[in-house]
Amino acid sequence: MPIPPQDRSSDLPPEAAAPPQGDLPEPAPPSTESGPGPDAATGPAGTEDEYAAALAEVEDRWRRALADLDNLRKRHARELDRERGAERARTAAAFLPVIDNLELALGHAASDSGAIVEGIRAVRDQAVSVLERLGYERHAETGVPFDPSLHEVVGVVQDPDAEPNTVAQVLRPGYGAAERQLRPAAVTVAKRE
Repeated sequence: MPIPPQDRSSDLPPEAAAPPQGDLPEPAPPSTESGPGPDAATGPAGTEDEYAAALAEVEDRWRRALADLDNLRKRHARELDRERGAERARTAAAFLPVIDNLELALGHAASDSGAIVEGIRAVRDQAVSVLERLGYERHAETGVPFDPSLHEVVGVVQDPDAEPNTVAQVLRPGYGAAERQLRPAAVTVAKRE
């Protein structure tokens, strides 16, 4: 026969029957964070894998961006080389008639010496025209005000008839504007005493 449970609370002293009032700290309120899981030493199992996957994806995107940038740099360098070559070819082709005319002038030099001077002048004019088509106009004007962006002073002359600080003589013509200049014109500048 089973033995009925006995009430033992009567056997305890009265202070032991009631819970202690100030001996234990109050329990903390329940937090919304989940406590340590079954594998508390390594953290949640899925989080580390997620971080590794995210890191691998970012690293892959970074490497692809570097490769794209390198390909863009190489393509730009190839296009730049191709454009340089094309520009050199256009410039050389523009000067071919100048060379042809020089050869014709040299071929006629023995027969008529006066024709050679006219031929060389024509070739010079043709070369100046080629430079103008390329965007480099010739500057060989006298009597214009001195401009340091277009002129290079190689001498100063006293000329009572000329305005001071004007170009008296052009020794070597210049080509191009101030922004795009092949060379400045070598000039002498007038001054008064």
